[in-house]
Amino acid sequence: MRAIEIDTPHGPARAHVHGARDPHAGLVLGHGAGGGVEAPDLAAATDAAVAEGVSVALVEQPYRVAGRRSPAPARQLDAAWLAVVERLAAKELAGLPLIVGGRSLGARVACRTVEETGAIAMLCLAFPLQPPARKGKPPSLSRLEELDAVTVPMLVVQGGSDQFGIPPAGDRRTVIQVPGNHGLKKDLDAVAAAVRGWLPDVVGQVAPSGR
Repeated sequence: MRAIEIDTPHGPARAHVHGARDPHAGLVLGHGAGGGVEAPDLAAATDAAVAEGVSVALVEQPYRVAGRRSPAPARQLDAAWLAVVERLAAKELAGLPLIVGGRSLGARVACRTVEETGAIAMLCLAFPLQPPARKGKPPSLSRLEELDAVTVPMLVVQGGSDQFGIPPAGDRRTVIQVPGNHGLKKDLDAVAAAVRGWLPDVVGQVAPSGR
């Protein structure tokens, strides 16, 4: 693994690149709102992908690199993410078809920007479909439209008791429930198995020179 600092319009980000031997695709994943790239489900997905011949870059947003826990506004997150993906596609992951995604907030960023990245597929870990209701407050709006707007093949790995709910499957959206809640820590083997089972199909649809 090597860590690379990448300039973005909103400060330096950091990409932790885990290279596969003779990779035939690249996977770029973002972290959750208050957590980092060391999240157990991100680690499980990374190990599974590398074992399948997919190089992985785990992206730290600038607010995390700067030591802050509260996320930046969505437009800043999106702009920083796009800058990082562009750099990785030009250098560390050059020539590889790209898959993008992340856990929770990182998955939302990847959904909003998937067209601009040119990704062939998306991997969402613990997508925060609908924030839990707060006492005395009206229910929060569902974020299903963010998933529905994605037109490339997508895998959503969701804890069966996730307090944010479970997205429905769709024509191009595979949803796999695993034991646990939003943290996806209860059964990391199940998380890894879901990723391993999905990657070969989506990567096999695109030749390595397809990007």
